[in-house]
Amino acid sequence: MELDAAQNPNPEPPISAYYQTRAEHHAVVSSDWLDHAAAAASLPDAHADADAAPPPSPGSNGGGVIEEFNFWRRKPEAAEAVAAIMALAAVIRSSRATTMMELEIELKKASDKLKSWDATSISLSAACDLFMRFVTRTSHLEHEKFDAAKSRLIERGEKFGEISLKARKTIAMLSQDFISDGCTMLVHGYSRVVLEILKLAASNRKLFRVLCTEGRPDRTGLRMSNELAALGIPVKVLIDSAVAYSMDEVDMVFVGADGVVESGGIINMMGTYQIALVAHSMNKPLYVAAESYKFARLYPLDQKDMTPAHRPIDFGVPIPAGVEVETSARDYTPPQYLTLLLTDLGVLTPSVVSDELIQLYL
Repeated sequence: MELDAAQNPNPEPPISAYYQTRAEHHAVVSSDWLDHAAAAASLPDAHADADAAPPPSPGSNGGGVIEEFNFWRRKPEAAEAVAAIMALAAVIRSSRATTMMELEIELKKASDKLKSWDATSISLSAACDLFMRFVTRTSHLEHEKFDAAKSRLIERGEKFGEISLKARKTIAMLSQDFISDGCTMLVHGYSRVVLEILKLAASNRKLFRVLCTEGRPDRTGLRMSNELAALGIPVKVLIDSAVAYSMDEVDMVFVGADGVVESGGIINMMGTYQIALVAHSMNKPLYVAAESYKFARLYPLDQKDMTPAHRPIDFGVPIPAGVEVETSARDYTPPQYLTLLLTDLGVLTPSVVSDELIQLYL
């Protein structure tokens, strides 16, 4: 489905507008993630419902961390990483520990249990690590009475959860300047945060069209295209191998990320790397939309230098005996092929992530 010329007065906007105002889009990650993210989350938000108090959960009554995790994970808008953050906050609230040492050990065990729930999930592991890092990182804890220290931990944990819940909407607001009337963008598979960006752009009455890859092996792009069509956004589905063929129609590429790594690159669903290569060769900007709780303490050197994550592939026909099938579900895209990372901390260049990410864990 395409927009006609009357609807799109500027069908081919210049793609270099960002570079004309590059300085405006630089941001630096503070070593205090919580304070920086809190400032970002305080931006005016048209979606006031995001600030509503969360409903009671199993953790409020002493439920286990996995039970609490599953409670949040069942919510359609909550990513696994956010569910883990909320579950860890509940562990602090319901803890019967009587010393800070006991509480930190209990929290560490809960974090390890959540990470083992899906050992291949980069965002889940990163969210648990960041929660542990920033909730327990304060020099005041060892000098305070236990009740006061526990209250401080609860306060920081709940604030971390609140920020994480708002991250997607914050990114959507910060991304609107990059979408112009009449543009055509390419998206890869299904991404909650990319969908949030496009929803907000459509609600702001921006006119654009989307080319959406099928997203094999699980065909998540079909889900994405269905949701975009339901919003009245013109969308065309591409088979994954048609990316290069269609790239000359595209003004920009938006992708999500499973994880943002120390090099400034990203790990994401299979096919992201080849899309980035094609976009780079044709001088098309590629924007990565990623919540800051996906910043992971990883430094992959190549495509095989990652914990494997596999998905079964249905080819629709029998595979001959003895034929090997590549079932890897994600790949690594180096930072030189990314234009900007759109995060709840601000709009970052890959080099900023490379320079500052390690500071999050110091």
